Amino acid sequence: MAENVQRGTLYLVGTPIGNLEDITFRAIRTMKEVQLIACEDTRQTQKLLNHYDIVTHTTSYHEHNELTRSAELVMQLEQGKSIALVTDAGMPGISDPGFRLITLAIRHRIPVVPIPGPSAFLSALVASGLPTDAFRFLGFLPSKEGQRAKALEGIRNSTRTVIFYEAPHRLLETVEEIVQVLGPERPVVVAREVTKLHEEFLRGTSTEVLSELKHRAEVKGEITLLIGRAPEQQHGQSVFSAATVRTRVRELMKHENLDERDALKRVAKEMGVSKSEAYRELQKTKD
Repeated sequence: MAENVQRGTLYLVGTPIGNLEDITFRAIRTMKEVQLIACEDTRQTQKLLNHYDIVTHTTSYHEHNELTRSAELVMQLEQGKSIALVTDAGMPGISDPGFRLITLAIRHRIPVVPIPGPSAFLSALVASGLPTDAFRFLGFLPSKEGQRAKALEGIRNSTRTVIFYEAPHRLLETVEEIVQVLGPERPVVVAREVTKLHEEFLRGTSTEVLSELKHRAEVKGEITLLIGRAPEQQHGQSVFSAATVRTRVRELMKHENLDERDALKRVAKEMGVSKSEAYRELQKTKD
């Protein structure tokens, strides 16, 4: 490439996560001014472009063609074209394609400019009611049960609010595992269809949210799952109460057909206490 050819700029453009009005003037102007828009799904992006009368040419850029398309786009950037990278919703690179192109552009000294926009997990976080002073976003939970349980085990003692994306058809079993691994009193918020027509927030303990989900035929839409920080530790053990032990024992006896002994054993493991300690707490609730 000749040294006098001015390189283009790669713009990372945030697009609406539902409501088409959630877009900035700068994002619209940028998509009109660039020479090309690289889209996760050109059909999905075209709806947005039509809404704002944007006629810029588009090309596909998704997880299945990232390897080859990234190199092609960087070549065009080096030749002086400016490109806007967008995904179906939200900011590129956040649980969406983009990382490979961004890192390659940086390696080739292409200017990379973020155009801020909506983010599903941040929108869900600020409306969740959970602490926002310290949080951790971990993308999608593993789809396999064993790996998912291991991931949840890793945040058992987290002092931050933890945020995941989850598929709607796996939500029920995921919340069941949260109850088992993190305990029945762990704060949980399910944010569904954020910014869309059927936006909904389910807030409560893991047991309460699980009970609500079990009463539904099915769950649809985009899901953001937020888990509150672990309870304060006392002498290396989580704070728990007789009422909590009783509630969880009854829950296991009813929904998993366990006898009291096995249910109590499970509760002790979930709460990180000895079986005898859990038994003493349970006896406090009996006459």
